[in-house]
Amino acid sequence: MSIGRQIAYYRRQDGLSQEMLAIKLGVSCRTVSDWENGSVTPDTEHVIALSDLFGVSTDELLKESPPVSPDEWAPEEENDDEIRLVDSFGSADPNVDTMQFTLPAQPAGSAQADQNRKKRLLPILAAVVALAVAAAAIVLPLKSGRFKPTRQTVTEAVETEPVVQVKYAYVLVSGLGGWGSGVGINAAIPYWGANTGSLSDHLKEKGYDVCEATVGPFSSAWDRACELYAQLTGTTVDYGEAHAKKHNHARYGRSYKTALVPDWGTQRPDLHVKIHLIGHSFGGTTVRLLTSLLAYGDKDEQNADSEALSPLFSGGKADWVQSVTALCAPHNGSSLTEVLNGAGNLLGSDSLTDLMTSFVFSFAGFSGPIDEAYDFMLDQFGVDGPLTVAKAYRTITSSGNDHAVYDLSPDGAAELNERIGLCESVYYFSYPYCTTQKGALLGRQVPSKGTLAALMPTAFAIGSYSGKTKGGVVIDSSWQENDGLVSVVSAAHPANDAFTALPEPPDSLLPGVWYVAPTRTGDHGRVIGLQATAEETHLFYDTLFTMLESLSD
Repeated sequence: MSIGRQIAYYRRQDGLSQEMLAIKLGVSCRTVSDWENGSVTPDTEHVIALSDLFGVSTDELLKESPPVSPDEWAPEEENDDEIRLVDSFGSADPNVDTMQFTLPAQPAGSAQADQNRKKRLLPILAAVVALAVAAAAIVLPLKSGRFKPTRQTVTEAVETEPVVQVKYAYVLVSGLGGWGSGVGINAAIPYWGANTGSLSDHLKEKGYDVCEATVGPFSSAWDRACELYAQLTGTTVDYGEAHAKKHNHARYGRSYKTALVPDWGTQRPDLHVKIHLIGHSFGGTTVRLLTSLLAYGDKDEQNADSEALSPLFSGGKADWVQSVTALCAPHNGSSLTEVLNGAGNLLGSDSLTDLMTSFVFSFAGFSGPIDEAYDFMLDQFGVDGPLTVAKAYRTITSSGNDHAVYDLSPDGAAELNERIGLCESVYYFSYPYCTTQKGALLGRQVPSKGTLAALMPTAFAIGSYSGKTKGGVVIDSSWQENDGLVSVVSAAHPANDAFTALPEPPDSLLPGVWYVAPTRTGDHGRVIGLQATAEETHLFYDTLFTMLESLSD
């Protein structure tokens, strides 16, 4: 028996995922996977570390005979060429809320196989429809007032807890489809706080300087970072000459007369003014990119034949940011985009995600700002008038993937990770969530009870998928634990960045490395207050802000 199978056995016996073991040993998740599948053998140092961690001797770890029967220790096998989905519901375990099924294997290339592959698409399309219906069922009651935020708890907490003194402002950045305090919908449905009431109000009443930015809900990470910089500094959005030419859209966007952080980057008598950046979901990618651009600038923009270079692209501003916190962020993308594109391929569509994005652009063009309640912020593409779906699709494809959905794909995220640098002077934190558990059939991940209804189909799809992207990213079983939209392994840290586990208590922290918090139970929206209590939500952010406030300069 190989040491890889011994590692897999003892890891599972201790209830550890590959990601958790990787964090404990200070190696990558890919390294652990390579050990377990036998393609790489751990060196002596890691063999000793593994034996100490598992509480067994090195001889026990290296012995040939299996500790249990092969059925119990056999490693999971992955099929990179097949989308693993389900076509029936139920579980042998009454305590597991499952949606899992198996499909019979068919001879490759046979007519029956092709027919069955198309049939497999039906559950995916049904899942997309179910997602839209479930989302409407949640949002509409909120908008109509039948489901109102509970703000009383915030007031009660402020009356009994002391107000803190803070050094730097905190900037909250929403994810895909999200909004900030400047958008009309936020008065009825706070993005930050959701059904627990305005999180910013709670934090401000405790003494924190908090602002919520509003960036393009469906724009690329680059465009969002440029918009965020303009809002923070009170200037006109400059997407960069090189970027605008490459992606076929306008260079300049909206102008902001008032800066969200008026003295950001200036030197006060007692300190240099920095900010704490906190991003949820795709907002995590946005704040990472903004920080990298501030620190290192962008060579393409610096080399462009431009009359005026935006200060954002000149670099040298790493000391403008104190910390970056990513909540349920798709650092390495979401395999959900692969599920959707796989479905599109079966129907003859090269990119179902592009097609879906074109519907968003088209709707944005017809609706404009919806009664001033929601703003798609796609001005740079000229989306300020009616667009047919066909024209919107041409806009999307001619943009060179300059939109959020591509950046959310594993391939798009990998490209972003190549250009986003880790800053040695900035503190980094990530908080993954998980709303799935291993199902009774095939050992795939299925949504747990309590998962938001709209996220049930997506949690299931991610938890059942394995494959390989066009760019060569391998999506294996380590990607299947997820929060309904993002895999735990993706939310932990960017694949190539240095990381370690967040210590408890969180003291002696150092900049320039990702601190990965223990995976918390809940779906993608729980961390912003959706389906959570005010007490739980406020405790999380009170604890987080206390830690961030304690960081040394």
